[in-house]
Amino acid sequence: MTVRIGDISLASPVILAPMAGVTNPPFRQLCREFGEAGARAAGLDIADNGHTNGTESYAGLYVCEMITSRALIEQNRETLTMIQPDPADPVRSIQLYGVEPTSIAAAVEILVRDRWADHIDLNFGCPVPKVTRKGGGSALPWKHNLFSRIVTGAVEAAHRASRDSGRDFTVPVTAKFRIGIDDDHQTFREVAQMSEDAGISGLTLHARTTEQHYSGKARWEFISELKELTTLPVFGNGDVFGVDDAVSMIEMTGADGVSVGRGCQGRPWLFYDLVAASYGSSARYRPSLREVANIIVRHGELSVLHFNDEHRAMRELRKHVGWYLRGFAVGGQMRHQLGLIESVEQLRELLDTLDLDQAYPQAAEGPRGRAGSAKRPHLPEFWLDSHALSAEQEAKIHEAEVNVSGG
Repeated sequence: MTVRIGDISLASPVILAPMAGVTNPPFRQLCREFGEAGARAAGLDIADNGHTNGTESYAGLYVCEMITSRALIEQNRETLTMIQPDPADPVRSIQLYGVEPTSIAAAVEILVRDRWADHIDLNFGCPVPKVTRKGGGSALPWKHNLFSRIVTGAVEAAHRASRDSGRDFTVPVTAKFRIGIDDDHQTFREVAQMSEDAGISGLTLHARTTEQHYSGKARWEFISELKELTTLPVFGNGDVFGVDDAVSMIEMTGADGVSVGRGCQGRPWLFYDLVAASYGSSARYRPSLREVANIIVRHGELSVLHFNDEHRAMRELRKHVGWYLRGFAVGGQMRHQLGLIESVEQLRELLDTLDLDQAYPQAAEGPRGRAGSAKRPHLPEFWLDSHALSAEQEAKIHEAEVNVSGG
């Protein structure tokens, strides 16, 4: 089922959701390669599916971890490292965060003009207190005028920069958001209408409120309602940990596709399964520990190339190693040692001491990531009194325009 997001065509309606500190170029490349392998397992010939004109992907969309508009405008070194593309990705996708319409528009122009992105997703879903207490993230859609100004300005900037840079397509802008702040302060209905009016090309709903954070069950019924409210393509996000979950979500909600976050942590081969299934194939990837070890080492090698700093690369990889080994008989002492790796050579040596003939365990399946508990939303004072920014809130909203990328 092909889904169009503006001028972009996704033959497999699967999205790797942006995750801070996780979806950097090495991990995105692994996920994409497994997705493309899943497409091949379904019978597609996509051997030459490299970066061409940025308008078609047979294996879904793989989104860069969130970057901030101010950091991009200021040419922050870490941000410029983060937006380095996966070289063979046919559609380069970046998620952008900000709260000031002018800075977001300026950042969109940079991403489009300098060809860093073929698709831009705007983040209105972050529930982290340090963001929401200043009016950013999932708190922002409550202020309707501010939200409308942001999405309208971003779309106009993308159109203008696409034209001025000589692209033969217009870079689409999408939006990701939550149900609302809590059950008494839902925003997704107004977000859908304002987004459609602004020319946004697609919507992703994380089916939780800010208050829920990542706890409890995602409430897919709200994805169903969103799908009925809008003519835009809708992607469902929340509690997709396997093919059965993805199929159930689409059947239950009528969503055009799925966006997968925590479910692929330490499991990039999940995209093999999801993409194969999207083409009607029953092919599934169940790696032995030997295969997983080889994937971990390759992840490490790609990270060294990306960061150009082996110590930094290994530090970033450590959390992934624990996720990769979930369910395998490894032992606490070995897990501890792997959590201290300093080089790819040391990583390989430690992995080679394991019983690598272990088959893929059932315990590796199912939910992943920390769910935590519900949290009282942290918001600016008097934030919920009105859908319009007060003069004082207008004067302070720039404080939520952080200049550090990654969430």
